[in-house]
Amino acid sequence: MPSFSELNPLTALSPLDGRYAAKVRELRQWLSEHGLMKMRVQVEIAWFIALSDANLPELPPLSSKARDFLRRLIDQFSLDSSAAIKRIETVTNHDVKAVEYWLKEQITAEPEISNELSATKEFIHFACTSEDINNVSHALMLRGARQVWLMQLDVVVATLRTLAHTHAAEPMLSRTHGQTASPTTLGKELANVVARLEQARHAIAAVALQAKMNGAVGNYNAHLVAYPNIDWQAFSRHIIETLGLNFNPYTIQIEPHDYMAALFDAIARCNTILIDFCRDVWGYISIGYFRQKLKQGEVGSSTMPHKVNPIDFENAEGNFGLSNAMLKHMAEKLPISRWQRDLTDSTVLRNMGVGFGYSLLALDSLNRGLSKLEVNRERLAQDLNASWEILAEAVQTVMRRYGVPEPYEKLKTLTRGKEITPEGLAAFISQLDIPAEAKAELTHLTPASYTGLAALLAQKV
Repeated sequence: MPSFSELNPLTALSPLDGRYAAKVRELRQWLSEHGLMKMRVQVEIAWFIALSDANLPELPPLSSKARDFLRRLIDQFSLDSSAAIKRIETVTNHDVKAVEYWLKEQITAEPEISNELSATKEFIHFACTSEDINNVSHALMLRGARQVWLMQLDVVVATLRTLAHTHAAEPMLSRTHGQTASPTTLGKELANVVARLEQARHAIAAVALQAKMNGAVGNYNAHLVAYPNIDWQAFSRHIIETLGLNFNPYTIQIEPHDYMAALFDAIARCNTILIDFCRDVWGYISIGYFRQKLKQGEVGSSTMPHKVNPIDFENAEGNFGLSNAMLKHMAEKLPISRWQRDLTDSTVLRNMGVGFGYSLLALDSLNRGLSKLEVNRERLAQDLNASWEILAEAVQTVMRRYGVPEPYEKLKTLTRGKEITPEGLAAFISQLDIPAEAKAELTHLTPASYTGLAALLAQKV
């Protein structure tokens, strides 16, 4: 039996590291502390190699052997590497300094490399503040995590698009304010969600990930004192852009995190769209428009054997909400820093994995829920056949075309709060002063056929 002091899925404080660990594992390589350490090593090495190519008299260009060795430290970075850095941190009580010391240890431990770099290894972390390393690392982490998250969103969107096309012409009663309204099709309602998600995805993917490497307060103070003839701004821009990020030239000690706020807000908006969708599907399951495929051995209720609960959509809704709570807090908090820097962003940034993790978990639940849905055509038809009053909109609109006075008012008197039969509506149409062709068209109209361009719109998404 594990001790409660040990890290174990059953004793984890966060279900992301316990009950749901397997479903968010793809994020660990990016948003864990191990992922952060690896990115820090990558940034420190990129800075060191770039300095060696800057024609500094005290730092000759690194040999190909030294470059290969340093790049292997990145490629072969392991949990043991992270553990070694953590051991150093117990002494330094500073996480970035521990990375610097670990890199120097690796150089010293390799005789051939040590011979070449012993006199120049102090250029590791040269003129850098910790935030120069951290902010670039965070941007690289977010780039990887965003891609993992977008891939899962794309699965959901593809599933919804297929369902929209499959059920493009399936008529369905609409409900506005919870009351019967003009019909739509099931496919068109799903297409609406696809269109919203595509816009949300574009906004998320379009956020430019920014970074800086400009020293303790953003002015290259130490850089310029050491080497006044170097164009440090161009030098830093080159490194940032070589890493595939956007250079931010104006910062305090920290990169101001405005792009992070934009990214987190964009993901939160996407989460909100999906919360809206989960609630709608939950409602459609409740009124019988969807059935759920049964899974052998699964139990819906501990006491009511008949239950088949929409748990996937409920889990998705709850986890999207948890994600938004974290993402919205980060979006509001991270752009705020007292004067040139305070440390409140540091502890908050360590929770990026929580915000992403709950959203990724929710996407997984949503996709599983979608895979279980079956359309109940009989129930859809039943509601449509019981709602002939919804054709009042069509009738009064044609009456307007032909100049019949007070068409809305006449249909209101006929239909509002009343049960309308096909025969009663046909009788009303027969006495209208409109062309015979128009009467015939209205008489042949049914709730199931009154769906406008819904089927076409659903196919085009």
